[in-house]
Amino acid sequence: MTEKYTYTIQNENGRLDKYLNDQLPDYSRSQIQQWIKEEQVQVNEESAKSNYKVQTGDKITVTVPEPVEIDAQPEDIDIDIVYEDEDVVVINKAQGMVVHPSIGHHSDTLVNALLYHVKDLSGINGKIRPGIVHRIDKDTSGLLMVAKNDKAHESLASQLQDKTARREYIALVHKVIPNDKGTIDAPIGRDPKNRKKFAVVENGKPSITHFEVIERFKEYTLLRLQLETGRTHQIRVHLDYIGHRMAGDPLYGPRKTLDGNGQYLHAAALSFVHPTTGERLSFEAPLPEIFKETLEYVKQR
Repeated sequence: MTEKYTYTIQNENGRLDKYLNDQLPDYSRSQIQQWIKEEQVQVNEESAKSNYKVQTGDKITVTVPEPVEIDAQPEDIDIDIVYEDEDVVVINKAQGMVVHPSIGHHSDTLVNALLYHVKDLSGINGKIRPGIVHRIDKDTSGLLMVAKNDKAHESLASQLQDKTARREYIALVHKVIPNDKGTIDAPIGRDPKNRKKFAVVENGKPSITHFEVIERFKEYTLLRLQLETGRTHQIRVHLDYIGHRMAGDPLYGPRKTLDGNGQYLHAAALSFVHPTTGERLSFEAPLPEIFKETLEYVKQR
């Protein structure tokens, strides 16, 4: 479905593409520049260039074209199916696997594997993300739930929104956290300095993460975390915000300090009410071997 956004410049100045990038954080600056080139952006009902300097009173209209859907194909990729019935599937995703196809990454995703191994998937999220109710980052391992029909999808999505589905993570972070427990309540939005990242920003979306210390080491802390909201990169951003960046995190962490293939973050536990039976189902997934080996290394240090 085509979306249209209209803005009136108040007292801002600067380039048109930068202004729109701030207003539309879910889209990249290069994507916005492409829309400007294709004349999907009008300033005072006329086309403009990306470097146009916006002025007070300018009326800007952005027409976001319908996305070109990627027709994901089934692929015989091994996945760890923890549970499956007629309505839901629970997957223990391996670190390094992308959840769904995107531009430039059409294959080798969890969705490609699901299309091969699972007969039916809900169609609510279209051809790109069939069955996907929620996602975890490529380099985060662990549990996520998948819907096999639209009724199940709506139920599981509602539980995430109502905060009745429980998601618990294990993370290894830099430095020693003195508090045994805590809650990080800080809004998250696109990082204005780096569009690939998210950050705690004043006008961000409400975001809440609870944490509890499992074990302390000389230079690290092992945490159990529970999400109350589900923003992109939420745990990674919140830990960065409190000064305890995640070990191995290539985007938010410090320079590589431990061997590995990405952040040490694992979706260890998942609990939700079954869409049909009403029974609460709970699942746990053990830490990946690389995570276990790294913990032993940290303990020995």
